[in-house]
Amino acid sequence: MKTAGADADATDVVTIDEERIDLIRQVFWDMNAVSWYVQTIEHEDDTETILHITITSKKATEMPDIYHFSKSQREALTEVLKPEYAQMLAELVGTYGGEVSLDEAQIRAMLAAMPKDVSAQRKAVVEKAYSLLGKVNYFWGGKSSAIGWDSRWGTPTRVTAPGSRSTGTVRPYGLDCSGFVDWVFHNSLNYVIGHGGGAASQHGYCKPISWSEALPGDLVFYPGDSHVGIFVGKDESGSPLIIHCASSQNNVVLTGLQGFTSIGRPDCFS
Repeated sequence: MKTAGADADATDVVTIDEERIDLIRQVFWDMNAVSWYVQTIEHEDDTETILHITITSKKATEMPDIYHFSKSQREALTEVLKPEYAQMLAELVGTYGGEVSLDEAQIRAMLAAMPKDVSAQRKAVVEKAYSLLGKVNYFWGGKSSAIGWDSRWGTPTRVTAPGSRSTGTVRPYGLDCSGFVDWVFHNSLNYVIGHGGGAASQHGYCKPISWSEALPGDLVFYPGDSHVGIFVGKDESGSPLIIHCASSQNNVVLTGLQGFTSIGRPDCFS
């Protein structure tokens, strides 16, 4: 807000480079003060040294006066601090990090380009699927019943589910392919699509359809239900686009068909 919303010398902050990182760093240190002191305690047999660190932080609502915000900056800050807008930014801009293949504008354009007769349910599923694009690591056996961002994602966790080369290793917690699909449908439609099972169970709650019948929100599967993804539309050449949590790329990705060979319509769309 301080940089992009300034009346004079405004600078976009969408493109991240060293100059813009420095701007963010400056604001961070304007809002967070760190002080410390060392306490020494003499014991009979040894000396104990304690480092005390105090972090004092300012709230976003305190900064307009400190930065002498203009009226338009104050109005914009009030708007962006609304809970629903903050959540949207977290989901679409990528607050939680990760490499993404689409920026916010591209995602919005693809959502806007969806067929006009696509139901609100299907649009909600696709929007939620896009919200995790590039943001959540693949984790064998990873599930989540969280509404919104799961605080466990990214936390080093031991893989306990059997059947994978990663079993027993410690890696950032995330989702597996069916866990991603479950999270998307639970967050968009309050519906547990696999009724607690994996990709095979999700496939069992789908009606087989042809690729020519495909609509955004339908599910696609590898042979033997070894992998599942969500059909979200077609590219400019008419080829299918699939969002899935892929172990090969260790993230939620947008790809073409790759190894997907079958497609099904979830019962919730019947």
